[in-house]
Amino acid sequence: MSVDISGYLVVNALGVLDNPNAAASADAAGALVQTSDQLTIDERTLADAHASGVTAINVTLGYTMGDFPPYEHTLRELDTWDAIIRDHDDLMRVDTAEDLAEAKRQGRIGIIYGFQNAAAVDDRPGRIATFAGRGVRVIQLTYNQANQLGDGSMAPGNRGLTPLGRQVVEALNEHRVMVDLSHSGERTCLEAARVSEQPVSINHTGCRALVDLPRNKTDEELRLVASRGGFVGIYFMPFLNATGHAAAADVVEHIAHAVNVCGEDHVGIGTDGTITAIDDLDAYRDRLADQVARRQAAGAAAAGERSDTYPFVVDLRGVEQFRELARLLDERGYSSTRIEKILGLNFKTYAKEIWGS
Repeated sequence: MSVDISGYLVVNALGVLDNPNAAASADAAGALVQTSDQLTIDERTLADAHASGVTAINVTLGYTMGDFPPYEHTLRELDTWDAIIRDHDDLMRVDTAEDLAEAKRQGRIGIIYGFQNAAAVDDRPGRIATFAGRGVRVIQLTYNQANQLGDGSMAPGNRGLTPLGRQVVEALNEHRVMVDLSHSGERTCLEAARVSEQPVSINHTGCRALVDLPRNKTDEELRLVASRGGFVGIYFMPFLNATGHAAAADVVEHIAHAVNVCGEDHVGIGTDGTITAIDDLDAYRDRLADQVARRQAAGAAAAGERSDTYPFVVDLRGVEQFRELARLLDERGYSSTRIEKILGLNFKTYAKEIWGS
């Protein structure tokens, strides 16, 4: 029995707007890094997004990894997304929490500009003002590797936040940009959460108490972020099961654990995937092996990334993914109020605290 989410605000705190079946996107998927100008936002992409019930998506733009000059590449990516939104009436940029509600009212898809690496800041915290002025609303401090601000989840030193990292957190607070700690190492996450004057987020993660992998967060990290008014989004990724073959039931278990640790007002979803499903999984599997090998060679892969596991949950994808999750949470005994919070209201409440109305 399905759960009616048509009236819900559904926010994907980290996702992808793309048709992975289109030729350009399929070719790009085998590359080390897929950039915004390789995304295919076509009629099917938009139709699937509308059909899914999603209200807004935090999309990744700017430098994450690879052989690009980080700052210049990030500015180009901002130009690309500005053009995408300008060319598609179905889309609108989200700058405030009220924009989330406005996207819902207008039946448009809200696009939240976010980074998954702050490398483009370089040693110049003043660049945060430039990015905020261009509409960036989420900046993740590190990707899996270490950078000038702190350590990523795969950095062996677990050295914590650097002095420059503290300055950047201050600048993010000043310009009301979300401090996202999803890929950070444990000490970097804990220290950033403590020094930030505003609540911080972990927009896409799992729970390490359930699966002991570096990309999942410890209860200490989850609890601290929530206790300071922050937000935690659970992803639809292989790291939710020790075998690497995560299922919808695993997503529910990680959400349930996060709710138990953080409370029901601080947990949401950040799928880290597309809405449009990949049609030919066999062909995709062949490309995936090359992609994983490239990421491992570059030192950017997370523990648990393997060529024999999909980077998504096979039975929780496509246009029904949010309704299916709502149904499973309903079966779990969650009230409609709690489900609505998890699907999007908690993110909106957090966004209002950081971005304002």
